[in-house]
Order: sequence, then C-alpha cells, then structure tokens
Amino acid sequence: MVSLREITATFSRIGVLSFGGPAAQIALLHREVVDRHGWLRERQFLDALSFCMLLPGPEAMQLATYVGWRLAGVAGGLIAGLLFVLPGAAVIMALATLYAFLGDVPFVQAVFTGIKAAVVVIVVEALVKVARRALLNTDRYVLAGLAFLGIFFLAVPFPILIALAGIYGWWRIRPKLVEEPAPTATANPPSPGATLCTVVIWLAVWWLPVAGLWLMAPELLTEIALFFSKLAVVTFGGAYAVLAYMAQDVVTLKGWLSPGQMMDALGLAETTPGPLILVTQFVGFVAGFGAGGWASGAFAAAVTLWVTFVPCFLWIFASAPYIDRLATLPRLRGVLDAITAAVVGVILNLSVWFALHVFFADVARHDLGALVLWVPDPATLDLRVVALCTGSAVLLWRGWSVAAILGTIAAVAALMHFIGV
Repeated sequence: MVSLREITATFSRIGVLSFGGPAAQIALLHREVVDRHGWLRERQFLDALSFCMLLPGPEAMQLATYVGWRLAGVAGGLIAGLLFVLPGAAVIMALATLYAFLGDVPFVQAVFTGIKAAVVVIVVEALVKVARRALLNTDRYVLAGLAFLGIFFLAVPFPILIALAGIYGWWRIRPKLVEEPAPTATANPPSPGATLCTVVIWLAVWWLPVAGLWLMAPELLTEIALFFSKLAVVTFGGAYAVLAYMAQDVVTLKGWLSPGQMMDALGLAETTPGPLILVTQFVGFVAGFGAGGWASGAFAAAVTLWVTFVPCFLWIFASAPYIDRLATLPRLRGVLDAITAAVVGVILNLSVWFALHVFFADVARHDLGALVLWVPDPATLDLRVVALCTGSAVLLWRGWSVAAILGTIAAVAALMHFIGV
C-alpha cells in the first residue's frame, strides 16, 4: 500500500506533464511508476499495458487508473485516473472558451507550434524506450513491424491487429530470453458476486445521470450523452480510433462541427496535457455552445467527460483483480507478450502520423486500392518546427525534464512569433 497523499502528488505531476499522446504518456507513467518509485516491476507494467490496450477507451488513462488501484485500491484508482484527466480537461475548457469567442489566436498558435515540436522528440524517445523493453526476440520485432505496416499502410482496424497478435501468441509460445520472470499471483481474485457488484455499481454511476438527462434536459444533451456513451463501448485503440469513428458522424451526420473545427479540436487535444480522447470534450462544448451559448457548451462538455471516462473506471475496477492471475497462465503469457510487441508497432504508427502533421502543413491521404499512403507536400515543410525539434532533442540529450523542455521550447516559439519569424 502507498499513501493516498503520495499517489496524489505523483499523479498530479503526471497529469500536468502528460503531453504528447499515448506514447509519451505511457513513457511518463513508466518513468514515474517503474523507474522512479519502483511501485511496479517491468513485467507487471507491460502486462497491465497490454491488457489496457484490449479495452475500449484511452489506454494511458486506464493504465494510470490500474496503477492507482494496485497501490491503494479503489480510492487510489479514482485519484490516479481523475488526476490524469482533470488538468487537461481544465485546459481544454479554457481554450475551447477562447476558441468559441475569439476564434484563432496567432500567439496561442505559435506557442502550440513549440509544444508540438517538443512533443515529437518526446514521443520518439518514448517509442525507443518501450521498444527496448518489449522487443526481446525476433518474433516480437516481426510482430511490431507487421502491426505498423498493417495499421499505417493498409488501415487495418486496431482490434483486428491485436486479435491476430493474440492468436499468434497463443499458438506459438517461445522459450523466454533473459528478462524478468512472469509475475506470480499474490492474492485470490474476488468472488464472481463481488465482481458483479462492482459492475452494477459503476453501470449505475454511468447511466443514472444519462437517464436524468433524458427525463429533464434538452434533447441535445441527451443525444450527446448517448452518442459518446456508444463511443466509450465500441472504440478500441485509443483516441485515434475514436477520431476515425467520430469525425464522420459529428461533421456529416449530426452537423455539430465543421471539418475545420474538427481539425482544430484535434490540434487542441494534441497540445494539451491528458489523454487525446479529450477531443470529445471540445466536440461536446462546441455542439452545446452553438445551440445555447457558453453555459450550454459547458454543460455539454461536462456530460461528454462523464460518459467518456466513467466507463473506463468500470472496465478497470471490474477486471484489474484478475490481471496478475491471468498473466501466470503460459498461453495467456504468450498472448500478452505478442500483444505488447504489436503495441510497439501501433505506437510507431501514432508517432509517424503525428510527426508528419507537425512538420508539414499539408499531408494528403492517397488510397491506392487497399494501400493507404500519407504524402506530405515538401513545399509546406515548417522550418520553425525543424529548428524547435532540434533544440528539443539537444535539451533531452542533456537530461532536461519534460516540463523544462516544453516550457523552454514554447517560450522560444512565442519569441519567434513576436520577432516575426
């Protein structure tokens, strides 16, 4: 058991510094939980990560919730999960308000350019660290490579990639190389009745407010609650999977946002702390703001946050007690190892996609039959980003903290804006 005060202090810091999407956030969690505090062993961390990748919703937030639960039960899980989300939600709310009233602000865009440049370097470092720990034999390198090719060039849905990797891991179990031994189950999992009680409680927490909206609130709020509740159940693979599913509906079918607003939503989510799935909060706010002003937008954003993240606590609190025991089973051990390797390929996909859109203003998607190509326009290369990325890499190599790098590079980008670069 770890004190709630220590959990609060650590995850407050993580929540404020969790820029850069899943790759950087997972690396930050690893640095704090495994390297700095030693709260989890390497194998336990990777097992939990693999399991969270199987769940719908933001894997980094669910991993933080699991760590908090592991350290101090449900209270620890709630503290860790909420502190991972709330700082970013507060920033998104403030920026969405500015966006709604002021539109594009060049100075803010300049600061975001610096943050994006630093995030590219942080994500690459995260990818290298995760790959070193997860890719321990040839099979895993092949799985990671195939996962990257499948998702980046063939647009294979994430759940299919994970399912195929799991099937391979179940079928072909290789002898372990030199690595940490598989964990042993240290406690019996709860009874089926206790698990069912957990499920019922969190289903009530999730759906009773939605029922109240249906009875008393405007139709738009009920529609938002139902739409994002559905997203919480069917979207596997994190925020990018959510975006692929959500963009078409909210823009073309429901008309809540324009295509340009949808891209701005992604930009805000990518350059603020917290899970990228906070893009849904921006969507909810803009939909509500358009229907009834700021108060309506704020309430819609709160509803969106509720139905997006409460299900994450349901998934974790119901399944977390079984993770260690499942990991001790040989075939399931092979499944988790294979999924962990595939996750490296998925993170590489996110890293490349993010870097392309940061370095180039124009990146076009070309569909050549089953093949998907992301082709940047060389003429739109942003030399400011190249310079800022180089500076970020130097600072990271010199051992600067993530917070110091982000603050310094954002300040440099603001200065470049003021002098007209």
